[in-house]
Amino acid sequence: MGHSYHDIAFTPTILDLQSELGSRASYAAMGAGGTFNNALTVREAEFIAQRDSFYMASVSETGWPYLQHRGGPAGFMKVLDANTIGFADYSGNRQYVSTGNFVNNDRVALFFMDYPNQRRLKMLGRVRVVDASEQHTLAQLEDSEYPVQIERAMVITLDGFDWNCPQHITPRFTPDEVDSVVARLREENRQLRAALKDVTATIGDGGAEGQGDVIGNGPLELVVSGVRQLAPRVRAFELRDPQGRELPAVEPGSHLVVPVILPGGERTDRHYSIASNPARRDVYEIAVLREEGGRGGSGAVHDSYRIGTRIRSEMPANHFGLHTDDRPALLIAGGIGITPIKAMAQALDERGAKFDLHYAGRARAEMAFRDRLERQFQDRLTLYSSAEQERLDLQKVLRDAAGDAVIYVCGPDRLVAGVQAAARDAGISRDRVRLELFA
Repeated sequence: MGHSYHDIAFTPTILDLQSELGSRASYAAMGAGGTFNNALTVREAEFIAQRDSFYMASVSETGWPYLQHRGGPAGFMKVLDANTIGFADYSGNRQYVSTGNFVNNDRVALFFMDYPNQRRLKMLGRVRVVDASEQHTLAQLEDSEYPVQIERAMVITLDGFDWNCPQHITPRFTPDEVDSVVARLREENRQLRAALKDVTATIGDGGAEGQGDVIGNGPLELVVSGVRQLAPRVRAFELRDPQGRELPAVEPGSHLVVPVILPGGERTDRHYSIASNPARRDVYEIAVLREEGGRGGSGAVHDSYRIGTRIRSEMPANHFGLHTDDRPALLIAGGIGITPIKAMAQALDERGAKFDLHYAGRARAEMAFRDRLERQFQDRLTLYSSAEQERLDLQKVLRDAAGDAVIYVCGPDRLVAGVQAAARDAGISRDRVRLELFA
């Protein structure tokens, strides 16, 4: 036995086809070990509770599949226990195609979609149609805030389920989701306008309270021209030449050493990777994760770098250079380690090089640049959210990489050490593994 969905869906013909087309190795582990993915966990239950629609397929007496969309208030599909889900069936177009199909064949396939976050869950099971005589079951499945007459209910016993990869899911948003995003943007715009007004007034006053002064004494003068909130704790800062001139050229993996005034008044320096496209000469973009338990530098940047702030930084430097030959690349990022990796991906993409990008974070909402990366790289990007129990299997990723791929990793010490260990286990030479540590 093994993965329950695998055992049902992957017939001998399909297994032969996977072997012929070279994908069988990716699914072989699913067919081994004890039975799993036939009992819902908290992850699946929460996902189902958030959905306001799903797609349901039945099989008719003619052998043809019939696909139907079902919608209702969020959570109208109820999780009754680890193996059972069900929903109340309201009056519709009264064709009764699905209901009739289930009389002769109780097999059902379900597809739950989360378009904004590009997630999907597919399920296989057996359905039982419940009529009005089973009042107790109907009461479990009705929604008190959706006062529509229930005709019947459908209770589904699960045989297996699987999470699909997010590739090629086009993000779509409900009016409420759009309103929520727009409200945050409006508030951010209001705050930035107020900050810009304060900076303009300060400069007009000849630098009252020191705000008109340039921070630092490095050879490269820059001005903060834009501030964006990428994630709850990550803020991006655009830096340009005060006179609008071209900035010094940079290579992928480059960083800036920028001056920071700590809360106590001490001036110090912090290193931040240049995350913007290296081909651009008009702007550098750095992304700063606010670390509450850190040494205060990131908080000082968040608090003091505003539109109009001028700094004198060191010239860009690069200790994490990208190879320039035709070899493919494997890019691995953890958390804010995406900043140099993003620039590398853009450079590789522009020169038509082959690469794969694996990006792990605590939650999708906390992953900086996620929206840009998904739009630009799609099938070359794989995301891993700890909150959704998605694990980056470094052994498998490195084992599946091209034999001459150059491997780049930036992130927490644990991730970097994991890549180094996986490379040793896979017999990958040290010169093909390049790393950047946070410290």
